Amino acid sequence: MGSINHSSARQDRHENAGSPVLNATPPIESQAGSLLPTHNEKTSLRRHGLFRIDTAGESGRSGIHPIQFFRVCFKSTCTLSMLVNVFWPFVPAAIAIHFARPDLHIWIFALNYIAMVPSANLLGFAGGELAKKLPKVLGVLLETTLSSVVEIVLFMVLIHNDKNGNLIPVIQAAILGSVLANLLLCLGLCFFFGGMGREHQSFHEAVSEVGTGLLLVAGFGLLIPSAFFSALSSNSSKTIITEEALSQSTLVISRATAVILLVAFLMYLFYNLHSHHSIFDEVLELDEHKNEDREEELKRAKLTLVECFVAISVSLACVCMSAVFLVQEIEYVVHERGVSDNFMGLILVPLVEKAAEHLTAIDEAWDNQINFALFHCLGPSIQTALLNAPLAVIVGWGLDKDMGLNFEIFMIVMVVLSVLVVGNFLRDGKSNWLEGGLCVLIYVIIAVATWYYPQIKPE
Repeated sequence: MGSINHSSARQDRHENAGSPVLNATPPIESQAGSLLPTHNEKTSLRRHGLFRIDTAGESGRSGIHPIQFFRVCFKSTCTLSMLVNVFWPFVPAAIAIHFARPDLHIWIFALNYIAMVPSANLLGFAGGELAKKLPKVLGVLLETTLSSVVEIVLFMVLIHNDKNGNLIPVIQAAILGSVLANLLLCLGLCFFFGGMGREHQSFHEAVSEVGTGLLLVAGFGLLIPSAFFSALSSNSSKTIITEEALSQSTLVISRATAVILLVAFLMYLFYNLHSHHSIFDEVLELDEHKNEDREEELKRAKLTLVECFVAISVSLACVCMSAVFLVQEIEYVVHERGVSDNFMGLILVPLVEKAAEHLTAIDEAWDNQINFALFHCLGPSIQTALLNAPLAVIVGWGLDKDMGLNFEIFMIVMVVLSVLVVGNFLRDGKSNWLEGGLCVLIYVIIAVATWYYPQIKPE
């Protein structure tokens, strides 16, 4: 369906290339009800190499201006994101208490948990400012990748600190928890707040179908090692295999699956950035015109290119320090305080690592930019399943750690069912506040069940 719309749009632009009147018309909907525009406004666009500088990303300044830099970063893009900046005093406090009182494990964990929120929020804001200076699809993918850096850092530090498999269950739970947080909590909040005051919101099938299809493939890819292990380890299995051989075979299957999922991620990048990039460019450009705060957004002060890189560097440094200090206390909180490692990985860690992405997506849905919101909900889930999880397995392989994709059946089944539920909601191309509320309630049920899930003891 997306390729048909793309072909017709390209043909229309070719036929009307000599008509300035037709080229000046704003994006319109096709007679079939598709949201794909057939003409685009290009009058304000200026290109400079890779960067597209127009009113959406032009700051009107160059270099770096400290006072203006801090003012723009503090105001951020929306009121909710600006309120998060109030937590910046926790960042130096979390760093100081780590070195001054290393014996206060709970305080170190709590302060660094809070400190990650404003740091990740600045990283998301700076990534969004840089994304406005790039082609639309490349910008959104770059913004999503920067937000995934927090997750990758957490996974790498957890793998490095793992001893005899004590932190492997936390990593595995965090992988699935990240997918659940984006699919149920973030997408549900987007549908809920975006649907308030509106009968429904419509999104393009090119975004929803590709996203849910990739997630379904990734979900079944993550399920196969767990299903293999559970089927052969159950008492009903008639196959004769030792426990050691079964664990080793499952680990080999996990590593092979990780390599295949990385290939799927490269195909996903090629699809978005090369073969079908014009479809997504036009869909997202139409969303920019639907933005109810478009006039305010165009007038808002923006960061220069240099300031974007400065903000990204500062936020990455703060996020990495908070992640390292946080991870060092997870073992104490899990084993000494009795917090379930499933609850730690499935609920607590994803909530803080995805905070910036969630705030951005909810603000876009509130402004009626539902396709952008879908990109920021489905994109991180795809990156977690197809990139971050395989990277964790391959790095663990290189460090001779038994990091595999043998998840608890309880958790992996919840992820696959969540993908099916979200895919069913996206099938009609429309969303409303009821569907969003139901997704959030499902996430709350999973959180309650995970709190009572028993502790996993490493072998």
